[in-house]
Amino acid sequence: MADNGLIEKVHDLSDLELAVLLCLISREHCLISTPASAIDNLLLELQLIANKTFGLEWAVIDCSESTTLEDFASSLLSTSPPPPPAAAATTNDHYGSSSKAAAAGGSYFPSSQRHPRGAIPSLRTGLTVATNRGDSTTSPQIANFVIARNLDRAPHAVQIQALELLRTRRIFTRTAVQVAPKQFVFVPVLEARSGGKARVTQHLNDFLSIAHWHDPEQGFVNLEESKDDDGEYPEDDGASTGSIVKRVRVDRHPTAPALISADDIICLREKGQKVQVDVDVIRYQMNIVSFLRMHRAVDQGITPAATKHFAQLMRNLAPLHKLDFVTPALVGLAARKVYLHRIRITAPDKERSMQWGSTLPAVEAMLQDVGPEEVLDEVMTMVTAPV
Repeated sequence: MADNGLIEKVHDLSDLELAVLLCLISREHCLISTPASAIDNLLLELQLIANKTFGLEWAVIDCSESTTLEDFASSLLSTSPPPPPAAAATTNDHYGSSSKAAAAGGSYFPSSQRHPRGAIPSLRTGLTVATNRGDSTTSPQIANFVIARNLDRAPHAVQIQALELLRTRRIFTRTAVQVAPKQFVFVPVLEARSGGKARVTQHLNDFLSIAHWHDPEQGFVNLEESKDDDGEYPEDDGASTGSIVKRVRVDRHPTAPALISADDIICLREKGQKVQVDVDVIRYQMNIVSFLRMHRAVDQGITPAATKHFAQLMRNLAPLHKLDFVTPALVGLAARKVYLHRIRITAPDKERSMQWGSTLPAVEAMLQDVGPEEVLDEVMTMVTAPV
């Protein structure tokens, strides 16, 4: 399997970093949600993850009801030159000692597999105006890591434009056609009380591979490491005091490598493609899909695209656990990540037992406090895993 040093680095990542890593491995995209009170810190954490962990240029799109197609397209672009190639770290001499909070039930790894990770020198801000050696401004390019804050509030046309960008990996502006870079991740960041309540427009929602709900109690590891001596988060001196999205001031050396390099991602992708899946495990996967489709609380069923992402994710998880085959536990973990944002709870008057004589009050009582998380828990209990 993958090099032990690489796997140790992967096991040291936070759940947010693992969600981004899985998107980079599979070349897919992720929906992330958190309570409204923590969304600003989550945005800062994702910016640091993009630069510090993966060495990617980032851009933040702050969406609202008044966001236009031109606003969306222009916010995707960065004039920064790409970061230098990141070499995989071979020693831990450059890192100090710090600890992470253990992840909750949605963790990609059990707490026993988590190890302290040292602080990494912080990087430069994601979006800067840079010049090349000839002192001429570089042409704008789509950033590698795009964070769309409150994309669910944007007009339908803007969300469809985002879907077109993800589907074709290009976007039309007034003057040119901008092509997304090879390493490209689009992350809608939404405010929600739980992961099952965060979603965007239907077709874009189904195109997003996985969903992750971040509990603020798990903390923001990279953001905590970036605090100054007074315990305050350093801000970009050039940022407006009224800016909604604060920029973290970073002082990374130009040649400092990212924690996870592009070569590491390619290695993990190739390992995932070689993972073996036993026929009993495939049957277990298909049973989960069938039970979800037939669950009385699920509206509009389960799409084929979700099943494709399901199969892809459970294979990509295996190398991260030093395995070359898929286990039933990985199938269950992949199901919770893939279907969290896709399951829609039916309205009581449309629940199928109403056709057979059920009373509306009884159905309303049955569906009370039932969300995607409860549906997944029930299905995973009903479907028997292979021994």
